[in-house]
Amino acid sequence: MKFIKNDYASAKTVAEPTDTCNAKPDTKNDIKPDTKSEMKIDPKTSTSKTSLTKTSIFNLVSQLATQALILFTCIWLALCTSLGVIYRNQGSLTDFNWVNALIFAAVFCVYYAILRSIIHFGKNNKNDKILKILKILKITTYKITKPLFHPFRSIAAKKPKIIFSIKRTLEWCFYHSTCRKRNIFLTLIIGWLWAPITLLAAYGADICSQIREYSWTWNQITGIKQPYIGFFSFVPADIYPTAHYLWPAKPTYLSDQHNIVLTLIYGAVAAVSRYFTESNDAGIILLAIMQFILAAWCCAATANRFLNTPWAKSKTNETQTVLPTPIFFRAAVIIIFLFSPLVVFSTIALTKSPLFAFAFVWWFGISYELHCTIQNTKISRKHTILELIISVCIMLIAAKYAWYILVIQFVLLMFYSIKRWKIWVLCILLPTILIHGAIIIAISSGAIINGDPIESRGVQLQQIARIAKLDPKSIPHKAAREIAPIFNLNQTAEAYTPQDADPVKSSGLQSKKVSYRWRYITKDDMKKFNHAWWLMVKHSPIVATDAFLAKSYGYFDILDIPYVGPEYYINTDNIKNSEWIRYWLPEWRAGVSNTVESWSNTPILGWLIHGNLYVVGTLLIGVAEIVLKRWKTLVLHIPLALLMGVMVLAPANNFERHMLPITFVFFFTALTFLRESKLLGRDNIIDITSNTKIENTSQLQKLSESSESQKLTKLNIETIGGDK
Repeated sequence: MKFIKNDYASAKTVAEPTDTCNAKPDTKNDIKPDTKSEMKIDPKTSTSKTSLTKTSIFNLVSQLATQALILFTCIWLALCTSLGVIYRNQGSLTDFNWVNALIFAAVFCVYYAILRSIIHFGKNNKNDKILKILKILKITTYKITKPLFHPFRSIAAKKPKIIFSIKRTLEWCFYHSTCRKRNIFLTLIIGWLWAPITLLAAYGADICSQIREYSWTWNQITGIKQPYIGFFSFVPADIYPTAHYLWPAKPTYLSDQHNIVLTLIYGAVAAVSRYFTESNDAGIILLAIMQFILAAWCCAATANRFLNTPWAKSKTNETQTVLPTPIFFRAAVIIIFLFSPLVVFSTIALTKSPLFAFAFVWWFGISYELHCTIQNTKISRKHTILELIISVCIMLIAAKYAWYILVIQFVLLMFYSIKRWKIWVLCILLPTILIHGAIIIAISSGAIINGDPIESRGVQLQQIARIAKLDPKSIPHKAAREIAPIFNLNQTAEAYTPQDADPVKSSGLQSKKVSYRWRYITKDDMKKFNHAWWLMVKHSPIVATDAFLAKSYGYFDILDIPYVGPEYYINTDNIKNSEWIRYWLPEWRAGVSNTVESWSNTPILGWLIHGNLYVVGTLLIGVAEIVLKRWKTLVLHIPLALLMGVMVLAPANNFERHMLPITFVFFFTALTFLRESKLLGRDNIIDITSNTKIENTSQLQKLSESSESQKLTKLNIETIGGDK
């Protein structure tokens, strides 16, 4: 006989009820009240009551906090969705009407129901009520659509075995394509091969600017005279632009606008390509192929860790709880990786975000392995340490914000598992200090130009620009005086676009509006920026709020079409103006771009290739983990929350490349939540007859592996032998 416990405490024996109504009073043992003596209070009893009160207060506060978190999350998602209709029509908060209120209420109910369902599943490992509702919906749908499928019933009745065989064959394919790292790697290479063959590479203005920086630096080294700071000069750092007060006195053309290490790699490969072919194109294609192979490796390594948990098979590993992976997750992972344009085009897209995203996927898988083996002092698979170091280094050279994420994660891991402090110091802290420290030293010595801090102020820039355009009379004179050396407010107002802050900060070539006075601004002027911004926001709060929401709502509104979609980098103006890449299947390239754009614009089906769908799903799972108090798993998923913060602070709204890391690991995040929910259900099983807990040890693991192998054996027999 078994029952499910509600908590992890030991089972207590419940006394049988006694008949207190017919019981005779025991007069011998009655204690007569002594009116003369005072009652004595037991200090132990009072202490226990006090601790009980504190516990109940803490539980009450905890419940209120979790309820507030659930409500805030659903309100935020519903608000972004309801306001999206307004901002897509260039509206404002003041245009909010009853239609938007209805959208808000409907979306709030949907997200609240989904979040409650996730939490209920995490607590009980099954959703009885929801399953009943789904069963009713299934029966109702079948009754409604039954007449439509009546002509096909005779055909289906004759060939049920064919349909069954197709199902079994698909299951076999999904399993064997994901059962080993080698199989996953080969599947991805073969499935993605059409992209580098037919498209060669995908890139935009970023790599062109990085190659230009390297070329100007090489010319300087070889003695060619070039302009530096001047009114008529226009050098690579003027494109972004970087304020001249940040430029060293001694001329240098390398900058940390994009990570300097990546600039040196891209520039060196392009320089060698120009030496042999008199064009950058061969080097760009070589870089795309290298990233293609790295992407396949990163995805295969992480998919293998999540789907197959290879560390559990290690001889040196201690007893681990391993659950078989549902075939649905195997199918979902391999289908998304093979057919999602977000993934396929990113394999050959030479910008910092895809490279960081694939390195993050690799790092995320390694972190999951360390999370699952946290009870072991030593790492069972030694190459995991090397992989962790390499993945951290690639993240650091790909994106500048990586070091923020890694430092925060290092601090959390030190609290999470102090016994592994050597691993965290060696693999996370030390590479971060070396790479980021070397860049700081290079900037301090004047070897490279520091990145402009205006790049990280996208929200503030949009608020200043929107106020200058829509409510200029509200700007105080003091704020106007302080902001004048930094921005030309007239040009700022003309350059303002709700979804992108790049025009406001004068990004682009020479033919651009000079909104940001990067040539003349000084360090002292920049110190007044925050004060001037705050004065403007304080005097026009509604317009400032509009600017913030219009720049960030798309990341949390699944109805919003991407501002820059996944197809952008495969057919940019830079590719159309290239030396000879533009002549390689140009019609095919344009056709692929148009097809993906049409798919992205298709309602519902287009959501599958939009990053904001996976951002919203990840956010809901993260909130559920907080409500369920899965703090250890939350440490693993904190970087996903930090990446959402990076998205909100980014210059553009609903920019697909900023959502790539979260999109790539979404199904791994969901699989982790599912597994922990199932383990919670298993851990609560107790055998009453022996009064011992059934542990999730190697016996359950061997049982699950044997059952899965038996299913696969049966599947092979049925596939080969048919009816036999």
